Amino acid sequence: MATVILDRKRKKRLEQGHPWIYANEIAKIEGECEPGDLVSVVGHTGHYLATGYWNPKSQIAVRIVSYAPIDDMDRDFFMRRFRQCADYRDRFPPDATGYRLVYGEADFLPGLVVDRYGDVLVIQVLSLGMERRKRLIVETLAELFAPRGIYERSDVPVRELEGLEQTKGALYGDCPRYVEITENGLRIEVDIEQGQKTGYFFDQRENRASIGKLMTGWGARSGIRLAKDEASGRSVPVNANGKVVTFPYWDGAAVLECFSHTGSFTLNACRGGAKKVTCLDISEHAIETARRNAERNGFADRVEFVVADAFDYLRSHVRGLEERKARAGAGSAGGKVDTSKPIGAEGRTWDVVILDPPAFAKTRGAVEGALRGYKDINLHAMKLINEGGFLVTSSCSYHVRPDSFLETISSAAADARKLLRLVEYGGAGKDHPHLLGVDEGDYLKFAIFEVRSR
Repeated sequence: MATVILDRKRKKRLEQGHPWIYANEIAKIEGECEPGDLVSVVGHTGHYLATGYWNPKSQIAVRIVSYAPIDDMDRDFFMRRFRQCADYRDRFPPDATGYRLVYGEADFLPGLVVDRYGDVLVIQVLSLGMERRKRLIVETLAELFAPRGIYERSDVPVRELEGLEQTKGALYGDCPRYVEITENGLRIEVDIEQGQKTGYFFDQRENRASIGKLMTGWGARSGIRLAKDEASGRSVPVNANGKVVTFPYWDGAAVLECFSHTGSFTLNACRGGAKKVTCLDISEHAIETARRNAERNGFADRVEFVVADAFDYLRSHVRGLEERKARAGAGSAGGKVDTSKPIGAEGRTWDVVILDPPAFAKTRGAVEGALRGYKDINLHAMKLINEGGFLVTSSCSYHVRPDSFLETISSAAADARKLLRLVEYGGAGKDHPHLLGVDEGDYLKFAIFEVRSR
């Protein structure tokens, strides 16, 4: 096994738990090795630090797989690691049929992602070292988990940085395009062939469940109160005119979910008791999947589906709201109101607005533009939230750090003349553990704010 000797002036990231060694951190390599081979990694004094696999075509020259000497990444190696991954997921989450089974570096298997969708596994191979061992990985997964099928979704540009082509397709067994999983008590359809990433985003599971507490307690704003029914002796909802309200979700929130993908936040909102949810995404494919998910859970009558650009949609409703306010102000002041131009359906407001956009910044150079985008959607969303309502917002851009994200939200609130109270702040779910010392693993920012005017 060849030996990689690190430069004496490098930062001690490896000793602090980071599993990547960049090419500029290497002083020299002693011995012969082929791309993808295991190498021993030693400090400039020759003391052993770790073992990883080498790729001279990648900026990340070595990815660490062990902090004790190993001879090979063989069947026993993968069997042990996969069992450790399974044992951890038996704890988190225990009630889901879909979850991230292997999370790359955080599971000490850098460059490999495995998602479980019921009895189908979907793998993503992101590095040369794992690509060379892909057949062994598939065989070991099949032996250990006995899945119906194993499908590959390595159709991502990052593979090209490793000198690999993008690829996808069935690797083992029977791989149906559509599979169903259970999450937070909900039935969800996943398209493993054409869905984003490997078909679904597991990292927001706990965050999606957390919005349930926002979905009820809104009936009083509509003048609905509970009163005792003399005939039955039970409390029943009645409106301002004293008539009994028969709609079962009278106390629920009006919700807007932007960037909905397959509608997972929408489903959790309905499960929590939402009165009406507007589910919006720019992709017709995503919205059709969201529609089927709403139907399979019995929520179709409470969800309206919109195919639109979220930026345009939010702006148009803010313009409509401002126009309505301007007309109302002119009318109350005794001025003339021009009603020749119809406002249309724009100008709606909601009790809860949910923003779960894709990564706006995939490189460090894109951060400035990404922050403008985050500010834009959050600013307009705040203007459309009813007084005392809630903004549910997130960012999955690693390069947008948490402090910058919160500063951007704060700036948007100032421009929108809103006061925000932070209700909850979190990150990725428990099946996406964060390895301390690896900032790249701390990518997801999730926050719930109460929104008030000032």
